[in-house]
Amino acid sequence: QVHLRQSGGGLVQTGGSLRLSCSASGLNFRLHTLHWYRQSPGNEREWVSSIQGDGTAKYIDSVKGRFTISRNNVRNTLHLQMDSLKPEDTAVYSCKVDRAGVTFWGQGTQVTVSS
Repeated sequence: QVHLRQSGGGLVQTGGSLRLSCSASGLNFRLHTLHWYRQSPGNEREWVSSIQGDGTAKYIDSVKGRFTISRNNVRNTLHLQMDSLKPEDTAVYSCKVDRAGVTFWGQGTQVTVSS
């Protein structure tokens, strides 16, 4: 069974930084594309960033230049470094992976950016 365990997040002022981590087990980690999503109150969950096994990364336009996704294929961990945070980044952030047609989610972690 695939398990994704998140850590990080919290409360930060505008312009601050936070780092999210997602530790994976139960899959051949390096073979899978990993994703970060977020959901704020009253809004649908939105895709934030993805990283392929070879390190190729993609970002939603609103976080380009501020967020950096990375992975460690030895430690089976995924990270999201979030810099220059804005109040509109406030949301619950979740990591996600698809394996054999099944989607697995981390437990979610709250990120709150105060103005």
